Amino acid sequence: MARPHVTLKLATSLDGRIATASGESRWITGEKARAEVQLMRAAVDAIMIGAGTARSDDPELLAQIAPPPEKRALRVVLDTKLSLPPRGRLFASLKQAPLLFIGVDGADGQKLEAAGARTARVRAKAGVVDAGAALDLLGEEGAKRALVEGGGELAASLIAGDLVDRLEWFRAPIVLGAEGKPSVAALAFGRLSYAPAWRRIAVRELGPDLWESYERT
Repeated sequence: MARPHVTLKLATSLDGRIATASGESRWITGEKARAEVQLMRAAVDAIMIGAGTARSDDPELLAQIAPPPEKRALRVVLDTKLSLPPRGRLFASLKQAPLLFIGVDGADGQKLEAAGARTARVRAKAGVVDAGAALDLLGEEGAKRALVEGGGELAASLIAGDLVDRLEWFRAPIVLGAEGKPSVAALAFGRLSYAPAWRRIAVRELGPDLWESYERT
């Protein structure tokens, strides 16, 4: 099965930060931007985040639209050691949408499974879940479209692996500075020619925020 089409959603300050140095991130963008994200969630088969985002944001990852979608997207957390505590909004909403944790070979996910989540294991890359292998797994499960919502390490892994097909970037008119948490972690490209490029296909104003859409060239 083919990998799903991957959309990376970023909601940042003008300088590409997703949170302050202390971790405060709600809400960087405004209501109109957040409403568009809900529609994105309703249009995909899987919504993916990293374990760090699950810990810091305690997200629900449900499309909050009316009426609710007939089928909820599979919520996916990349958690290398399958060590995330089985609590919070992801688990409180298990009756509304399925939840899958993907770790590396040998990780013990019994606590997560006992709490009602599914677990799977793929190969590791640089000591963490291989994002490409995780997407392969989602493709095998029939997912055709995946929305990635964070955080910076996962975004960097996908970009470095040339796995992002589309970027949806929401930018708020604020600046958080270098001490803020970056939307994309270190990529270590030594030359500009190594950096993957996208083609901007749309720019829209959403109240005070700017929404830019890009497709991979």
